[in-house]
Amino acid sequence: MPLVTTGELVTRAAQQRSAVAAFNIITLEHIEAVIAGAEAAQAPVVLQVSENAVKFRYGRLLPLARAAVAAAERAAVPVALHLDHVQSDDLLRQAPGAGFSSVMYDAARLPYAQNLTATRTAADWAHAQGLWIEAELGQVGGKQGQPALDAHAPGARTDPAQARAFVADSGVDALAVAIGSTHAMTTRTATLDHDRLERLAATVDVPLVLHGSSGLPDAELTAAVTGGIAKVNIGTALNIAMTGAIRTHLAAHPEAVDSRTYLSAGREAMARAVTGIVRTLAGAIA
Repeated sequence: MPLVTTGELVTRAAQQRSAVAAFNIITLEHIEAVIAGAEAAQAPVVLQVSENAVKFRYGRLLPLARAAVAAAERAAVPVALHLDHVQSDDLLRQAPGAGFSSVMYDAARLPYAQNLTATRTAADWAHAQGLWIEAELGQVGGKQGQPALDAHAPGARTDPAQARAFVADSGVDALAVAIGSTHAMTTRTATLDHDRLERLAATVDVPLVLHGSSGLPDAELTAAVTGGIAKVNIGTALNIAMTGAIRTHLAAHPEAVDSRTYLSAGREAMARAVTGIVRTLAGAIA
């Protein structure tokens, strides 16, 4: 089916007090696995390409983006394409021509005033191009190239009053909030500040986004959705599934040289992970 927009998926989820899953993709196998997993769960999904993934692909956005668009157009469920954690203005400006309906502009590393100024400029440009835009306030941490961060340190979490002002002054369509999760976690041991989430949901009038969701156990994920999160970002969980399956396959078949054999195992493992996560999120409103 044709590509849908991230904005319509997230807006509908927010209205229904549910959440749409957004998975970060790096390879064609990621793309195929996310769509297959979403089709098994019969749920819409967002494919996300991060700035770090673009750097991995020799700095070229179009090859991965065009693969994602081609796969999405053949999917049996609605699929949107989102450009994630963009810090480069040059990359931001490539989004409309590459099939993206939305971007997450990431200036959260900057002091508040500079974050606001940069995000306002990005939002004005994005809206002029018809793009839906997400930003971040607070410090989720854990991204490649960032210093280590304690998600529970004073000042790391998003302040509700500041978030309300930031959304009003920046004009963004959604806000990623720091409430205790961390990017790139390989264990599902994170705990969220649900009281803060409740206050954010009551204060901020745009959909809320949760980054670093791979580190959350199922109970925390479902509580986040019932608490007001409308978009849940997942990346590391797919890489854990893929790498684990490939390691297992190669250990059992040390003679293997055909990459299709172990990439198939990795792709199937990622698809199962996607289905499980999507069903967990759906269970939050069941």
